[in-house]
Amino acid sequence: MKFRVLAVCTLLLSIVPHIAQAQLRGHGGPVRALAISPDGTQAVSGSFDTSAIRWSLPKNSAEQVLRFHDGAVNAAAFLTDGRIATSGEDARIAIWTPGAPQPSMVLAGHTAPVVALSVSPDGTTLASASWDHTARLWPLAGGAPRVIEGHAQNVNGVAFAPDGRALVTAGYDATLRISPLLGGGASVITMLPTPLNAVAVAPDGEIVTAGADGKVYVLSAAGEVTGEIEAAQAPIIAVALSRDGSLIAAAGVRGSVAIIDRRARKLERTLVGPGLPVWSAAFFPDGRTLLTGGSDRMIRRWDAVTGEPIGNVVMGAPEDPLAAFAGDPGAEVFRACVACHTLNPNDGVRAGPTLGGVFGRRIATLPGYNFSDALKKLDIVWTPETVSKLFEVGPLAYTPGTKMPEQRIGSAEDRAALVKFLEKTTKTP
Repeated sequence: MKFRVLAVCTLLLSIVPHIAQAQLRGHGGPVRALAISPDGTQAVSGSFDTSAIRWSLPKNSAEQVLRFHDGAVNAAAFLTDGRIATSGEDARIAIWTPGAPQPSMVLAGHTAPVVALSVSPDGTTLASASWDHTARLWPLAGGAPRVIEGHAQNVNGVAFAPDGRALVTAGYDATLRISPLLGGGASVITMLPTPLNAVAVAPDGEIVTAGADGKVYVLSAAGEVTGEIEAAQAPIIAVALSRDGSLIAAAGVRGSVAIIDRRARKLERTLVGPGLPVWSAAFFPDGRTLLTGGSDRMIRRWDAVTGEPIGNVVMGAPEDPLAAFAGDPGAEVFRACVACHTLNPNDGVRAGPTLGGVFGRRIATLPGYNFSDALKKLDIVWTPETVSKLFEVGPLAYTPGTKMPEQRIGSAEDRAALVKFLEKTTKTP
């Protein structure tokens, strides 16, 4: 099923000025995928709203909206050369160069949704897991993929061994398979008590997997089960390992995230969010800061060691660019756009163009912003009426070819408040 859900470009800013960290909200649907760059300065998120967003973590802002997939974006990964890989419900994998409006490479071959990605330790190969019951190994320099077969049902997780000599896959058929990549040989198959949804491999080669029974299973590099931990009373959707492998984050459908000491096989604490499913998790390089993405469309930060959220959201906090407009109903509607758009041309562009001087301007004519060719062909001048219409019918219908995430404002009163707010705040001197 394709999820054509509403999307917004929002950043909710931190209450603590000296901590330049905040919750990130820019998607219009559940945040299905998360990845953090090796240096910890960027993140990429993917959503059921069909878009991916590249974030600047120091700036707490959306740098680029990546729109290509025809369906939910299920997985994302940073390649070793700085490029980004995304995969989706449409069975395609897109390779993005940061800043480019379209993928530089599209990998096609799977026949069902691609739900997990992993990059080889040497950075030369991308592995994908798909609901077509296969995993594939894609040479990033080009060439045909190698198909890994054997699972009887959906392959939900994929990860490389630390030395790159084996590929670990986890399937809904309740099997974990270790497939040798060099020298041939048969796969090692371990049957577990439950359908599996995710897998990760620690630097020392231990394997972590989890699934429908709410337990996290730890296996040796040879596939022998060496431990199991009760993590949740509901299915686990995603697992993540800290960079040193000491902590496991196991995210579940009931909205909690279990933090587990891998070596002690011990549940240390549980992060409790709003109670909605948590679909994705990723650790910062520091090994203790965790990002989670959930059905509330929010990307949340946590201190995995203390269990406390980082950057509580408070309207009108010191870093809030809308603090001066507290109480204005239009400002609260615009809060859904502040991650991607500025009001003042001196503040420059973000993922979207600045809205400074927008009224009276023809669409796709702002100097310095790279608009899509499709927008340049449209005969639209931005007026209160056309801006209101954009959010009444949605960008995909009103401005076909846009890279703006799909979003609508159903309330005529809210649309009017937004337009009134923009009229008074985007005037140029």
